[in-house]
Amino acid sequence: MPEFENDAGRLTFKLVYYGPAQGGKTTNLMQLHELADAQMKGELMTLETQHDRTLFFDLLPLGFRTASGLTIRFRLFTVPGQVAHDGTRKAVLSRADGVVFVADSQRNQATNNGEAFQNLAENLGRVGLDIARLPLVVQFNKRDLPDILSEDEIRARYAEAPWPLVFAAAIDGRGVRETFTALLHAVWRRYADEFDLAGAHGLGEQEFVAAAGGGMP
Repeated sequence: MPEFENDAGRLTFKLVYYGPAQGGKTTNLMQLHELADAQMKGELMTLETQHDRTLFFDLLPLGFRTASGLTIRFRLFTVPGQVAHDGTRKAVLSRADGVVFVADSQRNQATNNGEAFQNLAENLGRVGLDIARLPLVVQFNKRDLPDILSEDEIRARYAEAPWPLVFAAAIDGRGVRETFTALLHAVWRRYADEFDLAGAHGLGEQEFVAAAGGGMP
């Protein structure tokens, strides 16, 4: 559930990038940080090991102020992909308001993707979140590499899934903004009525997405 601070006039969404180890979660946040306007982004905090894997989490704060005076903030987190850090993944996932699942497009990573998604589903249940109601976007990253699953193969596998699919090469920024935008649309549809964003604050879906995107090209 988003955190609403009535006295401060502030609404905060927690968004989590989840997926297998070295799938590109941190790279997504780094690219978003580069794309966002300076006035709406905070400092990107990252913690990496010598093997360039997230040990705890990364955090990217974004935000904007509506014409009504409401401040809307987004706190973007990643989780460590390694199995050994499952406790940390659950802690970061707790109270999430939206999730991007970052899958690895390489054929030899299909099993890791499946296990990581199953882990996401299980951990959502453990922290009291309903995967059927939670805004969720699936990104297939690393489209720049050889020996990857084709888009047709991926779409066939996810044909029955209700979540948006985005194809990306986060290392050079392709698909990063599109993934975040897809999540923002899902967040709006899930929470706009609950917080009367359109009525009390005059913020429609397109305005919400454009403002939260921070002028991303």
